[in-house]
Amino acid sequence: MTNNGLIFDIKRFAVHDGPGIRTTVFMKGCPLRCWWCHNPEGISPKNELMFFEYKCIRCRTCAGVCPAGAIFFENEGGFPKIERSLCIGCGICADACPTNAIRLVGRVINVEELIEELERDVLFYDKSSGGVTFSGGEPLAQPHFLKEALKRCKERGFHTALDTSGFAPRDTFVEVMDYVDFFLFDLKLAKEEHHKKYTGVSNEPIRENLRLLDDAGRGKDVLLRLPVIPGITDTNENIEGLVEFASSLKDIRQIELLPFHDVSEKYARLSREYKMLDHSAPPPATMKRIKEAFERAGFSVKV
Repeated sequence: MTNNGLIFDIKRFAVHDGPGIRTTVFMKGCPLRCWWCHNPEGISPKNELMFFEYKCIRCRTCAGVCPAGAIFFENEGGFPKIERSLCIGCGICADACPTNAIRLVGRVINVEELIEELERDVLFYDKSSGGVTFSGGEPLAQPHFLKEALKRCKERGFHTALDTSGFAPRDTFVEVMDYVDFFLFDLKLAKEEHHKKYTGVSNEPIRENLRLLDDAGRGKDVLLRLPVIPGITDTNENIEGLVEFASSLKDIRQIELLPFHDVSEKYARLSREYKMLDHSAPPPATMKRIKEAFERAGFSVKV
């Protein structure tokens, strides 16, 4: 058990991650591999480098200071190449870069340090009925740190929210559940085989943890979130399956539709493959069709 966690960002004045004005803590590491992930810097459970080509002046400082020999230049006047398999995530190159063209994604923080940072925004929480949201990545992938951070937030009187895929062992979910005031819970694909294809994992633990919340009488504390991905999650078959499953829950009746948007630049900066290059934002007619399908089933729908 550890009091330390690995995060990649703390976003202040967030207004889309739960009620009121919030501070969102983005935690690294996720067991899912969603094709459309809009926070690819949160996937790896380790530090990693992001390279911003437009900032680079090709001074070669990064290659000169890298202790692992992970940065090199293939030709005169070209941009640096990062050999990811050699990078040890030390951040020396990022510290040395004169233009911040290289950034280290990930920093270790302990619970007390995190609470100190969150304290800066107490006034905004109080004035707006806001609080703290843990997002990622998947926060439940760091269960011990998450639980301790949530406990300290509750002791301090902060409203807490958890933005989660729901993919975690039941025991892990139970351990943190009572320290969370509000859940932003992803719902992606109804069929098991489709869920495995596009996210890499089964949807059964997700369904079970959602049922667990509902059975515990926490339905009103849950906002379902559906990423609307053209050709993947927006099909009639998938929407019908999701509506059927969501309707089987007793008290969960809120859903938010999140339209796909392109984040290919992030993937390029991390040297990651992006599988969604031929996709674009869903048209208004698609959003309207999905909204109406859930409304007919008695859901309050936010777009």
